[in-house]
Amino acid sequence: MKGASSMSDTPETRAEAPVEAPVQYEATPINPEEHPALAKQATPKRSLGVGVIAALAVGALVGGVSGAGVTLWATSLNAGQPVSTTASPTTITVNDADDATLITAVAAAASPSVVTLSVTAENAGGTGSGVILSEDGYILTNAHVVTLDGAVANPTIKVQTNDGRLLDATVVGVDPIYDLAVVKVDGVSNLQPATFADSSELNVGDTAIAIGAPLGLAGTVTNGIVSALNRSITVASSAVPDEGDSQEQAPDGETPFDFWNFDLGEGDGQQAPSAASSTISLSVIQTDAAINPGNSGGALLNSDGEVIGINVAIASAGSSSGQSGSIGVGFAIPSNIAQRVADELVANGTATHGLLGASVADVTEDTAQTDAEVVGASIVELVQGGAAQAAGLQVGDIVTAVNGLPITGKTDLTAQVRALAAGSEATITYVRDGKAYTADVTLGTLQ
Repeated sequence: MKGASSMSDTPETRAEAPVEAPVQYEATPINPEEHPALAKQATPKRSLGVGVIAALAVGALVGGVSGAGVTLWATSLNAGQPVSTTASPTTITVNDADDATLITAVAAAASPSVVTLSVTAENAGGTGSGVILSEDGYILTNAHVVTLDGAVANPTIKVQTNDGRLLDATVVGVDPIYDLAVVKVDGVSNLQPATFADSSELNVGDTAIAIGAPLGLAGTVTNGIVSALNRSITVASSAVPDEGDSQEQAPDGETPFDFWNFDLGEGDGQQAPSAASSTISLSVIQTDAAINPGNSGGALLNSDGEVIGINVAIASAGSSSGQSGSIGVGFAIPSNIAQRVADELVANGTATHGLLGASVADVTEDTAQTDAEVVGASIVELVQGGAAQAAGLQVGDIVTAVNGLPITGKTDLTAQVRALAAGSEATITYVRDGKAYTADVTLGTLQ
């Protein structure tokens, strides 16, 4: 059905906007009472060593290959040559500890918990980032990092730690539905795990700090704020097609979004697309902290040095504007979702995602809801015996919230349902005949 999208993935891409002037921050000393965990990192006359994190970056590689491409190897994929870059220092030099800022302290505290990943396959390769989950070597990153944007299933992975070790890693599990993956380094017992914050407690305006190796520049630190919460985007899937299958190409068109960009809800959807469908819908944190290709899979941090998100994409102005890289619109998968998926990947090698069992469409003039006074996702078809039907939802109902989070269209609904584990209980708020209702739904399992 035209305009309908499944409670699975809805095609979208990534956005772009005019470049804004960088936000300036005034250097202020750290208050030990407010940040006791960080104050010790910035004591006078001490040199603060910091390592690389490699965080985010969306991106469709340079030819629009897949969604969140990991920088430099985009060009290597197009050229058919491995990426080769000159190593840069992985520590941050502090020349005057007396003037160290909060950002300096966060970088020093978090750096040992982030790593740089070098991923190679025959004629392709690239670098990304990861966040250490455990002392014995489990590391969280993006699915598009370890699959080279869906190009390879069995890559060679090297992990460079903050203290300069170069270690072999293997893939534990990949979740293309939320663009996350876990890799494992064997034979270690002394890695420093990152501390994760509760992303449900974030506020717009909170400090956001990214550390990584954009364009191969290791140890780069950037900062900004949380620009928006519960933003929904659609990016290209990094799922590796089964042998003999081919991945559907993302839709073309005049849009400022797609893997180097992203789309906010264009295109049709299906009831239950497979993990290898062309696009996925994500609920993300938006930040103006500068992130670029090469930051993918790294950490977005709060002012206490805790992980609030795993960087996954950036909005790009596109080739028509002659601009590339960060324009102050970046995205990270919230820490609560990332932790849930990571735990399942470590335990089972796969992660589960909820399924509503309905096809939905944006509430627009070309849907049946021409007289609707609310925005949301209109149910246009129900699966027999599915979660939505079992909860009493009907065709024509307009979903306006999931667990209290606002739903403005099909992408929002898909992203929020996918963020939940299979079998989760969710409260759906919907409008029927001009009146608002709620329904408790037990979500199905996305296959």
